[in-house]
Amino acid sequence: MSAALHLAKPEDLDKVLALVAAFHTEMDIPSSEDSRKAAIEPLLNGIPYGAVYLVGPTRAPVGYVVVTFSWSVEFGGMDGAIDELYIRPPVRKRGIATEVLIALPKTLAEAGIAALHLEVDREDESAQRLYARTRFKARDRYMLMTKEL
Repeated sequence: MSAALHLAKPEDLDKVLALVAAFHTEMDIPSSEDSRKAAIEPLLNGIPYGAVYLVGPTRAPVGYVVVTFSWSVEFGGMDGAIDELYIRPPVRKRGIATEVLIALPKTLAEAGIAALHLEVDREDESAQRLYARTRFKARDRYMLMTKEL
C-alpha cells in the first residue's frame, strides 16, 4: 500500500467529503454535510489558507490530510498545521500514516513552510507514538486553547 500524496482538486470533492464524513463519524465530531462541503470546497478551489491531500491511489484514496497555513514570527515565516489526518480503518497499521507524516513535511518544506504543527488527544497514546516516531515533539510549555467565534 502506497502513501503517495496527491493534491486534491475540485473534481475530487465527493471523494474527500466521503472521507471527511467517515472521519467525523468515527471521532464523534459534530458536522453536517453542508458544513463539511463549505470547509473543504474552498481548499480544493485554490484558497491559499490550506490544502487537502488525498492519500494513496487517486481513484480510490485510503485517506486524506488537511493542512492549514499561517504566519509565525517564532518560526520565521509560513507555518502549517495538520488540521485532519484520516486513514480508512481497514488499511491502518500498515505504516501509511507514518509515510504521510514523513513525506508531507518534505513537500511543505520545499514550498517554503518553516514548521508543521498538529494537535493530539492527551489520552491517545497510539497517536502520540506515531507523531513522536515521525519527529513531532511535544511543546510542554504550551497548551492549545480555543475560543469559538
